[in-house]
Amino acid sequence: MLDSVITPGVFAFVIVPLLIFFARVCDMSLDTIRVIFMSKGIQYLPAFIGFFEVIIWLVAIGQVMNNLTNAVCYIAYGAGFATGTFVGMALEEKLSLGLTSVRIITKEDPVELVQFLRLHNYGVTSIDAEGGTGKVKMVFTIIKRQDLKHVVGIIKDFNPNAFYSIEEVKSVAEGVFPERNSHRISRWIDSLSSGPKGK
Repeated sequence: MLDSVITPGVFAFVIVPLLIFFARVCDMSLDTIRVIFMSKGIQYLPAFIGFFEVIIWLVAIGQVMNNLTNAVCYIAYGAGFATGTFVGMALEEKLSLGLTSVRIITKEDPVELVQFLRLHNYGVTSIDAEGGTGKVKMVFTIIKRQDLKHVVGIIKDFNPNAFYSIEEVKSVAEGVFPERNSHRISRWIDSLSSGPKGK
């Protein structure tokens, strides 16, 4: 019964391309996460991920090489590459790993904003500065990436006209961060980061 459904044509033009596609999705998802982990200074885990990533890639490329005359396999390979990159980025975004620097520049007095951030246990530094149109205040804070939406919301509530920029931070020597319930996986991955930890 099954043999009559899976003909050589179905196997060559449906099953093999699907296997290539899903293999590429898996290996590119792992590749994207591995590169992101490396950029955040996480040790050991990228090498562990790379081991499985390259094995899956070998399976995918092996199937392509065995079906060089099958154009559907090429399409499946490319589609898996693109989809895997997107899936990897989505997974990393979901985990919200690492630290982020938020720099706020405002003409208004940021005392209430600074006090509110400190009240929520965010480490904040405020200094006087000179902008293109006169004197301004600069407020710096380094936060966990999972808290970014919360902090941006606070900025917009207190000073909706403030200019702010957001940058990735690899590591910090010291710091004040609020205690929040994060994913167990996120906490474990954060613990693998190299360099000094914030506290």
